[in-house]
Amino acid sequence: MTSTHPPDSQLRGFVALLPAAARPYALLARFDRPIGWWLLYWPCAWALALGGGAISHWPLFLWLLLGAIAMRGAGCVYNDIVDRDLDAQVARTASRPIASGVVSLRNAALWAVLLSLVGLLVLLQLPWPAQIVALASLVLVAGYPFMKRITWWPQAWLGLVFSWGALVAWIAVGGGEGMALPLLYAGCIAWVIGYDTIYALQDIEDDMLIGVKSSARAMGRHVKGGVGLCYGFALASWGAALWTARPDPLVFVALLPAAVHFVGQIVTLDPANGEDALAKFRSNRFAGLLVFAAMLVVGMAP
Repeated sequence: MTSTHPPDSQLRGFVALLPAAARPYALLARFDRPIGWWLLYWPCAWALALGGGAISHWPLFLWLLLGAIAMRGAGCVYNDIVDRDLDAQVARTASRPIASGVVSLRNAALWAVLLSLVGLLVLLQLPWPAQIVALASLVLVAGYPFMKRITWWPQAWLGLVFSWGALVAWIAVGGGEGMALPLLYAGCIAWVIGYDTIYALQDIEDDMLIGVKSSARAMGRHVKGGVGLCYGFALASWGAALWTARPDPLVFVALLPAAVHFVGQIVTLDPANGEDALAKFRSNRFAGLLVFAAMLVVGMAP
């Protein structure tokens, strides 16, 4: 890895405008890094759009966005509590509020509870079947921080977690039966594995030193090809989901802009450059918008 990594916690954007006492808690919930809640939100929005709820259930777009922000924040707090000793040994994460000692474990736990209460408010806006599915995700969330200790593929577990919103949103809008939802969910998981493998490239040297496993380490010098396979599988699954919803060859054209974007990510990726890996990872916010456009067009078609 040739470049220095930007600290994981940075006073920028509206976080820098907050009172000094509030800033560590905003950083702990990653409010300075909105890319995380965008990546959590997009599968929700895709399922709403493809499930035909873009107009009839439009308030859910806003409620689920709020839920993504709150629960991503709560998840980050929980993750940092579990990983505080590991974070202190990694250059990029050593400045995180718990690892650096700025926020106590007690206060961090209280902050996680407060964020979870916001998530509860969002949960109550959903029909009860969707509520049950949403609550089931907590088992996966609880297990995630430990995956990097026991498997080379913690990104696959993260894929299950970050894609779960697609299941919740689809059920909330009464999406149809059949294979559209399983295919959408499978594609989301592959997408998460791909972009989080890119993200893990930033820490690959530190991970080797402290024994943390990742898909980036597992793929090694084949990481570009591995990410390409993940993105390719995601596109194929999404294309099949669109075809299931509307069997028309034009549905594949709707995914073409996203496909071009993913190819660009892979071709220009420099695995040895941490800053480039971070930029490619963040570009998936725009990739999510491109996929959303495809889901929306097909989901609203007569």
